[in-house]
Amino acid sequence: MFGRWLGSRSRTGAAHQGAFAGLAVPRSAGVLSCRVLDPVNEPVRHAEYTVTDSAGRRVVGGETDPFGSVLATVPAGDYRLAVTADGFTPFHGAAVVSENAHASLGDVTLQMSQPPQLPDPGEWEVEPNHSQIGFTARHIGMARIHGRFNTFAGAVRIADRMEDSAMHVIIDAASIDTNVQMRDDHLRSGDFLDVGRYPTLEFYSDRFVHRGGSRWGVTGALTLHGVSRTVTLDTQYLGLGNGLEGEVRAACRASTELHREDFTLTWQTMLARGIAAVGSSISIDMDIQIVPKG
Repeated sequence: MFGRWLGSRSRTGAAHQGAFAGLAVPRSAGVLSCRVLDPVNEPVRHAEYTVTDSAGRRVVGGETDPFGSVLATVPAGDYRLAVTADGFTPFHGAAVVSENAHASLGDVTLQMSQPPQLPDPGEWEVEPNHSQIGFTARHIGMARIHGRFNTFAGAVRIADRMEDSAMHVIIDAASIDTNVQMRDDHLRSGDFLDVGRYPTLEFYSDRFVHRGGSRWGVTGALTLHGVSRTVTLDTQYLGLGNGLEGEVRAACRASTELHREDFTLTWQTMLARGIAAVGSSISIDMDIQIVPKG
């Protein structure tokens, strides 16, 4: 796949006519590449990679493309490549990159890692003091506004098969907090959440789908502003631990994206240039810890 970028290695002449024809590479630099595969030789997309120099300093990093490829232009020198992906053990390799040359590590195969231990079957509850439900919205087409809900509660029933588990979360709509009182009052008003008529947001799910490694999809019904829609939480399970008093805790991170119009949250005002004051998409990010109930 690099042939169309790197050109024929047999050509001579200036750098723009040589090995890197079609790819803008400084004369003092070269290209480091590899292809990241899983144990059945399928590409691992969106794996994270980091290239460090001989002193351990980060030079470049990013994610593999849909074909699992890594392609980095770096100054000539000695490098270490680290590749990580959820559900796999990390890869570490070394390469020497010469001027106007291509150093390839070839196919890199990641091995499956042992997933974190799941919580025991039984009744669990969200521990709010160590959990957070936050959101991010676009403002005037460029800035981002961050907020959170300060009051919420949740129950989780862990089944013998994790896939048969269920959860129910209730959020106090009036607890919305963006750290600006005037804006929070507007968000609580009839223009947005209308907390007088719809005092809570609720999410119920009984569909837990294992996506590999520590990744899960948790699909359920979100009721917001009197409207229910199916929502899937992209969830990373972080494992089990013990609190300061020895209690068992399980933790996860979850995210999703909502569209205001799906929940009839349609208030909008336009700026002079036709830019919406409030974006239509809302990013939701959660850090959740649960503890055994009782």
